[in-house]
Amino acid sequence: ATLVVGLAFGRKSLALRQSLQLGRALRVFSTFSAPLAQIDLKSLGLRKKPTDKKMEMNLNQGFGLGGMQAMGAVSADGSGASVSADGSGATVSLGGGMSMGAVSAEGGETVSMGLGFGGGASIGTGNIFTLGYDYDVCVVGGGSGGLSFAKEAGRLGKKVCLLDYVEPTPMGYSWGLGGTCVNVGCIPKKLYHTAALMKETMKDARSYGWNLAKDEFTFDWENFVQGVSDYIGSLNWGYRQELRNKKVTYMNAYGRFIDSHTIETKNKKGEVKQITAEKFLIATGGRPRYPDIPGAKEYGITSDDVFGLPQAPGKTLVVGASYIALECAGFLNELGYDTSVMVRSIFLRGFDQQMANLATTYMENQGVNFIRQSVPTKIELNEEGKRVVYYKNGDGEEKSDVYDTVLFAVGRYADMGKINATNIGVEVSPKNGKVIVNQFEQTSINNIYAIGDCVNGVLELTPIAQQAGKLLARRLYDESKALMNYKYTPTTVFTPLEYSVCGLSEEEAISNFKEENIEVYHSFFRPLEWSLPGKPMNDCYCKVICTYTDAADNGGRVVGIHFLGPHAGEVMQGFGTAMKVGITWEDVADTVGIHPTSAEEITALHITKRSGEEPQKTGC
Repeated sequence: ATLVVGLAFGRKSLALRQSLQLGRALRVFSTFSAPLAQIDLKSLGLRKKPTDKKMEMNLNQGFGLGGMQAMGAVSADGSGASVSADGSGATVSLGGGMSMGAVSAEGGETVSMGLGFGGGASIGTGNIFTLGYDYDVCVVGGGSGGLSFAKEAGRLGKKVCLLDYVEPTPMGYSWGLGGTCVNVGCIPKKLYHTAALMKETMKDARSYGWNLAKDEFTFDWENFVQGVSDYIGSLNWGYRQELRNKKVTYMNAYGRFIDSHTIETKNKKGEVKQITAEKFLIATGGRPRYPDIPGAKEYGITSDDVFGLPQAPGKTLVVGASYIALECAGFLNELGYDTSVMVRSIFLRGFDQQMANLATTYMENQGVNFIRQSVPTKIELNEEGKRVVYYKNGDGEEKSDVYDTVLFAVGRYADMGKINATNIGVEVSPKNGKVIVNQFEQTSINNIYAIGDCVNGVLELTPIAQQAGKLLARRLYDESKALMNYKYTPTTVFTPLEYSVCGLSEEEAISNFKEENIEVYHSFFRPLEWSLPGKPMNDCYCKVICTYTDAADNGGRVVGIHFLGPHAGEVMQGFGTAMKVGITWEDVADTVGIHPTSAEEITALHITKRSGEEPQKTGC
């Protein structure tokens, strides 16, 4: 009888730039009398090369392939003892008349091998089979974008692997599958924001006839944190179930690229494994920066920590002027904690500055303390365990204050070096380290793609990453041509008085079209529900920016809509759709508003900044 021994290799075992590894995956099969015609190549993960007109096999006896992955020319004369991996073929003498032929081409993507023993087995000639990758695509990062892509690719029948691993913060906090948005971003932020608004609602309740026994309300931080944590845990579990349903392999492991088709994974136990894929998607998101000052990482926290603090934060300093900084400061203040914000220059850089200043003025009126034109220089811990923050103001004066918690919100970064992407040739921006992609989300390496917050020049928004992931999967695996449209994406800053926007800021509109070529319709307003509690008449504000054609016919394309008021995100969502299809000012003016709502204020706009009329309201 003829004995056939199958050797299964990782794809790179015979690669031109790596050593031959025979010992790592030896398998012996003992099934006999299986004619070649009965072999199911697809089930073995093999495919016949298109260039091969036929498969040749000459055996004195039948044999079984079992899980054998490839075959090639075999000699059985025991001669030859050299190994070659230059693509021209190799003969290895294994002693006793047993030898193996092997061929490697295109960096190991095509492998042919066979093994004969004893009485003269001859298996095939040349490159008969192409050895496949472990996966069609491997996703690096289990956040909103990565999950969206993986689930869609799985739905389309592709073999998908998703890697997700969260490095603990300097304070030791980490989380589960789902990325920043679910665990330490949008979801907990909105829940904390809602908790803060409830306090304001309870204060207003008396005006609506509710008899409340006390003026003060107590907030149980620990109980609330646990409730939020439990809910997020259920989301983490749900994502794992969704991946399983789409037959996506989930690995809680950190990935580092070895080359453009290979990644090395390492799990919490320290177990290392290499996997291969035809394509890769980088969707690692970003992590908060710390300022380069003494004590920042030792005594400070970021938004990655604040939602999981085991104890109430107490007196808090928020360093930064981003939307994350203002959102955190807003809900901490409303929940009853003494809150200050240290700002180096302007608020909400990149957003409309009139709107940013109106939002922060409201916060200041609500009790948030702003320390303007100042930067921290160092943080120390005093004998009471509190943080002593030293800082320098705009006049160069050195000052200090004591806080229970210091929260940094000074920007985010995407570190491609940690996953070794830059070392294999993935091009990144020298300014922020984010991945540079083309309109197809393709990096400088044509089989590696990137989406989400780790991409240069893209808004750091969950819905953008989700949409980009879904569309990319459809282009790669469903013959779709649809590209991600990043223009006119609505977003909301969840400050105590919410600010929502779709389109250009007034500064951008002036820069793009010149001031004389734009028209701005605007108005302050008071929501009806604010009337009984007697809240200020003109804290809320909205404006529509459009290109100026002829004021007499109300013409002009709308290029920006801004809204500062309760439920701003709910108001803006519908206008986001209108902006996508090219709404004009005439369309806005012709729209009948829903009365009485805050959203109708946009449809009722009629005063322009050009006119010089006062936009303040005096009644409903």
